[in-house]
Amino acid sequence: MTDPPPHADDVPPVPTHDPGLPPPVDVASALTQMAGLVLSRETVDTALELVTSLAATTTAGTLGAAVTVVDEHGKRSKAASNAAAERSDALQYEFDEGPCLTAWRTQEVVRIDDTTTDGRWPRWNEAASQLGVRSVLSTPLLMREESIGAMKVYCERPHNYGPHDEHVMRLLAAQAAILLANSQSLQEARRLSRQLTEALASRDAVAQATGVLLARGAASAQDAFATLAAAARRTGSPVLDVARALVAAVAVRNTAPPAPDNPGP
Repeated sequence: MTDPPPHADDVPPVPTHDPGLPPPVDVASALTQMAGLVLSRETVDTALELVTSLAATTTAGTLGAAVTVVDEHGKRSKAASNAAAERSDALQYEFDEGPCLTAWRTQEVVRIDDTTTDGRWPRWNEAASQLGVRSVLSTPLLMREESIGAMKVYCERPHNYGPHDEHVMRLLAAQAAILLANSQSLQEARRLSRQLTEALASRDAVAQATGVLLARGAASAQDAFATLAAAARRTGSPVLDVARALVAAVAVRNTAPPAPDNPGP
C-alpha cells in the first residue's frame, strides 16, 4: 500500500536563495532607472549621482562607489557616494595610478581582492588600505570603441567581489555609458547653443552701434568701429559693453517724451 500524497501544507517551501551565493541584487530596476534618465534632459552631474548610487546599492558589501567621466577635452567629472570613495578616487589622480585609471585606459575590468597584497599599484594600494579599503572592482564605461571613464566600488573586506559582481558591474556600466555620453552630448550642445546666441547678440549690438555712429557722421564702418574701440580702451571696458551702452542710450532718448514748448509771453 502506497502512502497518500502529502498535503500541500506538509511540503516544505522551496528556498529562493542559496545562502552560499551572493545576495540577489535588483539589477533590472537599476537598468530601468538609467534607461529612463537617458530619455530625459538631465545634466552630467545628475546622471553621475544616479550611476554612483546604483553602483553602491547593486553590489553586495560595498563600502562606497564612485564614477569618473572624462570628456574629449580631458576634463573630469566625478561623483562619489561617500567620503571614503571620494578620497580613494582622489588618491588615484594624485598618484596617477590605480584600478580606476587602469580600467579606463585599458578598457578592461579591474579587480583587487586585497589591497594589502596586490602589487600592481604599490602607492595607491598602501594609501587605500590605510583608508580601510581592502577590495575594489572597477569597470570601464565604453561607448562604441571609446572609453569615456570608469565606475568602481570599494569594500572594507578582502575578497568581497567575484565573477558575479563583475557581471553585474558590466551590465551597469553598459547602460551608464549610454546615459553619461548622452548627458555629455546634451550639455555640450547647450554650451554651443549658448555661445552661438551670445556671439549673434554681440554681433548685432556692435552692428547697431556702428550704424548709430555712421548716422552721426562717421566716414565708414571701419571708422565707426575704431571710435568704439577707442572708447573701450579709454574706459577699460569691452567693445561689446561700449556698443550696448551706446545703443541703450539712443533707445532711451528715442522713447523719451518730447519736451513741452515754452509758452509765449
